[in-house]
Amino acid sequence: MEKLAGQEGRGVLRPDLCVIGAGSAGLSVASIAASLGASVVLIEKNRMGGDCLNVGCVPSKALIAAALHARSMREAGDFGIGAGEPIVDFAKVHAHVKGSIAAIAPMDSVERYRAMGVSAIEGEARFTDAHTVVAGDQTIRARRFVIATGSRPAVPSIPGLEQVPYLTNETIFDLIEKPEHLVVIGGGAVGVEIAQAYRLLGVPVTILESGERLLAQEDPEMAGVVDRALRSDGIAVKTGASIDGIKPAEGEGVSVVLSGGETVEGSHLLVATGRQPVVDGIGLDAAGIAFDASGVLVDRSLKTSNRRVYAIGDCAGGAASGARFTHVANHHAGLVIRNALFRLPVRVGQAPVPRVTYTMPELASVGLTEAQAREQHGTIRILRWAFADNDRARTERQTEGHVKAVVTPRGRILGCSIVGAHAGELIMPWVLAMSRGMKVSHLAGLIYPYPTFSEVTKSTAVEFLKPSAQNPWVRRLVSLVRRLG
Repeated sequence: MEKLAGQEGRGVLRPDLCVIGAGSAGLSVASIAASLGASVVLIEKNRMGGDCLNVGCVPSKALIAAALHARSMREAGDFGIGAGEPIVDFAKVHAHVKGSIAAIAPMDSVERYRAMGVSAIEGEARFTDAHTVVAGDQTIRARRFVIATGSRPAVPSIPGLEQVPYLTNETIFDLIEKPEHLVVIGGGAVGVEIAQAYRLLGVPVTILESGERLLAQEDPEMAGVVDRALRSDGIAVKTGASIDGIKPAEGEGVSVVLSGGETVEGSHLLVATGRQPVVDGIGLDAAGIAFDASGVLVDRSLKTSNRRVYAIGDCAGGAASGARFTHVANHHAGLVIRNALFRLPVRVGQAPVPRVTYTMPELASVGLTEAQAREQHGTIRILRWAFADNDRARTERQTEGHVKAVVTPRGRILGCSIVGAHAGELIMPWVLAMSRGMKVSHLAGLIYPYPTFSEVTKSTAVEFLKPSAQNPWVRRLVSLVRRLG
């Protein structure tokens, strides 16, 4: 490993930054800091790239891409193209998923980061006191430390679960053979994404959600569109499903016993009931770093109770708890760089954070839901526009869904949800407008290329202006101008 300036003796390093965890958050901090000339030690005990590359964003989107191709084959007849039921080779789907990871992995590799000048240590990091981290035979006393240990699947306490084989997002992408029936516990984003992908690949799927509806964090109107799409695809959706216990099924598989006596049997069980921050095993107590169930407690500047230490990404709790997304982790990384290297004031939670559920149709949101906006602001306006009224959506037969924007009576944008094709891309003008304090009328005034899906933004924004056309004073002015020629 490259030696750093300021070394006190063999195995003792004094970098500007020591980053614990080489997932999205840690890699972003390390690469930016190194590019600015700072000395960096990066420690990772498992795989470089963290969950996002290895068991999260990348493999799930690769699986969804395969499912989309299967759906396209079934629907090709609508376009006059010979179609039929696709023949799915699960071993090749698995190879596609792993190939996608392998193609991206070099960008996150130890070799690449060492080439940047980062001292990458493969081992387990642990604080021994408020100023020192030990990893293998190395001792690091950095000017600043950054904890970026991420999160792991949260496994609920269900009687009998430990007695049966079950999958999480960390293991489901290792499946090579087609499941006979996949049972998914959890109706959040991860659960519905994987459930629909497997269903479109020809697997019978049942979703068990203990709450009243799927995607409970989203606007119920918009989540309802996704729910109907899942059911239309043939997924058995059971909400309000309280599980009394789980046991091995006769022969092979698992049997899930619901309250009331109903039993759901499947060949495979996926537990998708959320995530929990990784805070154990790194010596937080020894470093005087406070933590709780939400993660490592941080303030608005992402500093922990030990002012030399930051926590970012999925493991950050306190003022940073809530949105556990890769793009939020990368945003945290930028804030830490500004504060740790340049002493610039930063404040987490100010930027609007978009979120996307990659179902078919996609569901993307930013800001407040309708219910939240009514509670916080009282009088609001709701603007809607259907994909069925967009010409490009018509040509591609992707007319399911609509845009729903929440604005104040004066046009300030409080939130927006989009359910439909390319929703994850279409949400960005709304994110930009909110982050820059633009009004909805600014979106209405832009020139959009025709025919594109992006016109749903313009059409939604124009809805805000329509009542003005009915204003009697405006109509009188138009009449006067018309008479004047």
